[in-house]
Amino acid sequence: MAGRVDGKAVVVVGAGQTPGETIGNGRAMAILFAREGGRVLCVDRVAERAEETAAMIAEAGGEALFIAADIVKAADCAKVVEDAKARLGRLDILINNVGIGGGDAPAHRLEEAAFDRILSVNLKGMWLTIKAALPVMREQGGGAIVNISSLAARAGGIQLAYEVSKAGVNRLTTSVAQSNARYGVRCNAIEMGYMDTPMAVSGIAQASGRATSEVRAERDARVPLRGKMGDGWDTAHAALFLASDDARFISGAIVPVDGAMGTRIG
Repeated sequence: MAGRVDGKAVVVVGAGQTPGETIGNGRAMAILFAREGGRVLCVDRVAERAEETAAMIAEAGGEALFIAADIVKAADCAKVVEDAKARLGRLDILINNVGIGGGDAPAHRLEEAAFDRILSVNLKGMWLTIKAALPVMREQGGGAIVNISSLAARAGGIQLAYEVSKAGVNRLTTSVAQSNARYGVRCNAIEMGYMDTPMAVSGIAQASGRATSEVRAERDARVPLRGKMGDGWDTAHAALFLASDDARFISGAIVPVDGAMGTRIG
């Protein structure tokens, strides 16, 4: 039985992950897309992390390659697309998973340098990868883009730069969907709630000097659905659906994957 993205050329930007006890969104997506028949190019700023994900896929019998790239550089984004064309023959699916949040704060305390850095990575970098990929997808007559957003786009008050960047990702998604629909290119976003990933749980624990178990329990308690966070696999399965032909008539959607957290804020 063929997989849901059988034979498709898939680029996962942010396919590596920071060290931690659980699997990250990018790595989970890369592995799942490969399991479902995709030929995956794993992209990360840190080459070793992308290589590790590609090796995990290969060990499981999947097809994966890797490349290091810094998506805040337009030349690196162009190189990723060129590499996909050269090594995979085409570009069917683009997954934009890169995002940061360190050094953020409310408006009255946020430093300009932190604001610029977070917006550059979370929003500008995502636009640059899309800009590089669109000419190829348009020429092919189709493609699917999935952007990783966050519930912070609609709620919060202590991480101004992150919140603004993710609101921008949502609007970027709908704009790209509208302007490229005639070319058969779809663009959707996943609006994530609390996820048990290394970047989230281990990152917060390290920054606050607390145990990961304490941070995990605190975050679990805030989730309406069974009182437990989602994980990288929840993100991966949502991305797989949106990128697959099962979602062929879905474009411009901002899909919540948040354990019903969004229902508390409207």
